[in-house]
Amino acid sequence: MVLTSPRGIRLGIGIFGRRNVGKSSLLNAITRQSVSIVSNQAGTTTDPVEKPMELLPLGPVLFIDTAGIDDEGALGELRIRKTRTILDRVDLGIIVFDGESFGGFEIGLFEELKSRNVPAIFVFNKTDQGEPSQTAIEFAKANSTELILTSATSGRGVPELRQAILDSAPDDFVNNPSIAGDLVGPGGVAVLVVPIDKEAPKGRIILPQVQTIRDLLDHNAVAVVAKEGELKQTLERFTTKPDIVITDSQAFLKVTADTPDDVPMTSFSILFSRHKGDLLTQVQGALAVDRLKGGDRVLIAEACSHHPIDEDIGTVKIPKWLTKYVGANLEFKNTQGHDFPEDLSPYKLVILCGGCMFGRRETLNRILHCKRQNVPVTNYGLTIAFSLGIFERALRPFPSAHQMYTEYLENKSR
Repeated sequence: MVLTSPRGIRLGIGIFGRRNVGKSSLLNAITRQSVSIVSNQAGTTTDPVEKPMELLPLGPVLFIDTAGIDDEGALGELRIRKTRTILDRVDLGIIVFDGESFGGFEIGLFEELKSRNVPAIFVFNKTDQGEPSQTAIEFAKANSTELILTSATSGRGVPELRQAILDSAPDDFVNNPSIAGDLVGPGGVAVLVVPIDKEAPKGRIILPQVQTIRDLLDHNAVAVVAKEGELKQTLERFTTKPDIVITDSQAFLKVTADTPDDVPMTSFSILFSRHKGDLLTQVQGALAVDRLKGGDRVLIAEACSHHPIDEDIGTVKIPKWLTKYVGANLEFKNTQGHDFPEDLSPYKLVILCGGCMFGRRETLNRILHCKRQNVPVTNYGLTIAFSLGIFERALRPFPSAHQMYTEYLENKSR
């Protein structure tokens, strides 16, 4: 079995354009594989086609070939809607056109990507059949955007396109925020608390735990792993105290009780709020739990699409803890995968998971979507810590977030 990098840490590259401009052929040329079905008939690609690969020296990327943005009819409208959801997932957009097209569709795509702070590359495909229009050349130049001339058939321009992708990769991908390594430092020790319960996959640990271990190793730190029942015994074996204890959020209460107060402690999910999203915004969102009242609607959005079990964190445990904290019944709505409502006005709070299966761009876009509609947004770990009354302790490793909460308490007590 070949092990590949998770989709959540890959640079998402969307290939957009009208029908039959050669998007799928271009993807096949870039990857040197027959990833997408190609045909002279317009509209051959109906659903997004994903292709993970290593694009050196950049690293792991995920190409997403989309349906034509100019598709027609009721089914075409559904395909266009599906294509537009990809805009929220990508870190880089490739807008493909040919000699017969450059206008409102292409400019509209560019503006949509720009509104999301997503860099774009224009690609004029089918150079064997013509040259780009002056309008296209002038628009690309006016917007300081690369225009690459390619022929997917002959391979012309494909190396230049690969280089343009490398040059256009966003800084937050090239210099991705650390998960935990910067909190520990070289030679430091982190104790990771990993419950082995019904939700733990057989024969392995879950992705956030794997990624945290790798991040610590990348920072020349030491990772010690224990179950929650063995944490106290593990800590007693240290001659010097560890730099931090990181736990699964569901074990917060026991881990808090067993970790000395002078040892920093937080959760994987809170670390991922910083790594994948916007920690300060999500801390602010968690404070909205104090304003919830009976009958309020809460959206819980999970990136995974696993089948929930009896004690599932998103559908059972978080609703139970929130209901107990509020002291009244709330109305919960759960979504999974890439599904996320356009209209958030019915909700008083949105709770995201840690987002280990998502790229950072998709998590940030969800947060931005909430902010635009003035709906507080937080995540699993922050919600659990707040509901269980250990918010202050869980935020100590993050000075700015801890200060935000301290000021909130001071204002609340006045």
